[in-house]
Amino acid sequence: MKTQLLKCMIMIMLVCAGPVIIARDRNEKAIKTMLTAQVTQWNNGNIDGYMHGYWEDDSLLFIGSKGPRYGYGVTLTRYKEAYPDTAHMGRLTSTITRIQKLSPKYYFVVGKWALKRSVGDVSGSYTLLLRKLKGKWVVVADHSS
Repeated sequence: MKTQLLKCMIMIMLVCAGPVIIARDRNEKAIKTMLTAQVTQWNNGNIDGYMHGYWEDDSLLFIGSKGPRYGYGVTLTRYKEAYPDTAHMGRLTSTITRIQKLSPKYYFVVGKWALKRSVGDVSGSYTLLLRKLKGKWVVVADHSS
């Protein structure tokens, strides 16, 4: 009797928790797919394509070595100035070290990045705040150092 009750309780827990786990996995997969697409665009020398992962809004926050900057256009211009050609862009690798769901519409991502380039290699870490807007995950805040 106790064994059947235990089995029944486990089944109820799996049925109730299953949709939540599947939704989280689906969101995490979509986020990872978007971030991988950014790396691909970067490695193709396409900064405009890389920026498709960012929120196209004046409230986008990017924090880099020169402090906070706001806006999609400002961030795009900064990338193009800092990486004027493929020699400066190099080959990007990105490794996610942590991904955390904050709410159904927000995720927090921590990772490491590296550029292997002919003009000198560079690397660092990043934290990203992602938001689901119109069914698409986008970076709304990026702190890269």
